[in-house]
Amino acid sequence: MEFTKMNGLGNDFVVIAGEQQLPENVAELAIQLCNRFFGIGADGLVYILPSDIADFRMRIINSDGSEAEQCGNAIRCVAKYVYDNKLTDQEVITIETLGAGAQRVQLTLQDGEVSSVRVDMGEPILNGLQVPTTVDAEQVIQHPIEVDGGQFKFTAVSMGNPHCVIYVDDAANFDLSTWGPQLEHHPLFPRKINVEFVTVNSRTHMDMRVWERGAGPTLACGTGACATVVASVLNGAVDRAATVSLKGGDLFIEWNESDNHVYMSGPAAVSFRGTF
Repeated sequence: MEFTKMNGLGNDFVVIAGEQQLPENVAELAIQLCNRFFGIGADGLVYILPSDIADFRMRIINSDGSEAEQCGNAIRCVAKYVYDNKLTDQEVITIETLGAGAQRVQLTLQDGEVSSVRVDMGEPILNGLQVPTTVDAEQVIQHPIEVDGGQFKFTAVSMGNPHCVIYVDDAANFDLSTWGPQLEHHPLFPRKINVEFVTVNSRTHMDMRVWERGAGPTLACGTGACATVVASVLNGAVDRAATVSLKGGDLFIEWNESDNHVYMSGPAAVSFRGTF
């Protein structure tokens, strides 16, 4: 099996193209391939497939074998892959996702290859039951939550996958391993949750660390960065265009007031290629 190891700000994936559908044993395959000691090592396994509604279709299997509805870093990697490997010659393409439908992607080129990708991530979902959480409210803002004696307040946003954004004094040094898994599996979140711990530095800049549902701590999360900006606008903390600094680098996020869409801009890179 030919594969390409790619990453978006260190959030890394095993990318496979050329298949018509997912293999029946895809969950077991993802666990095997993503293992960092006995496999290739990655946060997830990504398949690029044909689509009936877009130029390409993306399916993402997390390192624990579960499927993710959407991933902002993965979609940038897919966009770079299809252009650099001459599967398309268009600089604006659409990619179908499981949770957010077909998303429009604009490529920035340098020396004939993709250097940066701007993704129309669509409209955020703010209704509590639709995120989903068990909170029946049009918007879930600074809702209290308690885990093992720790007390937090979260703002809930879905970008095609569910997120809860929590503000802390020092996101860069926050104890992800203690609180991340407890929040991910909290009863308030019926399909589990991606957890963003955020420190607001200014109206246009935030630090963020993420515990990803099904993958654990990762160096970056594109949908999480989008959810963070949306949540922070709802909380009156930042402007509608802001830079989110993750452990793997920066993403620029815009929540456009005219169309209510969230736009994410950032890089994607090839780590290596091989045969498994």
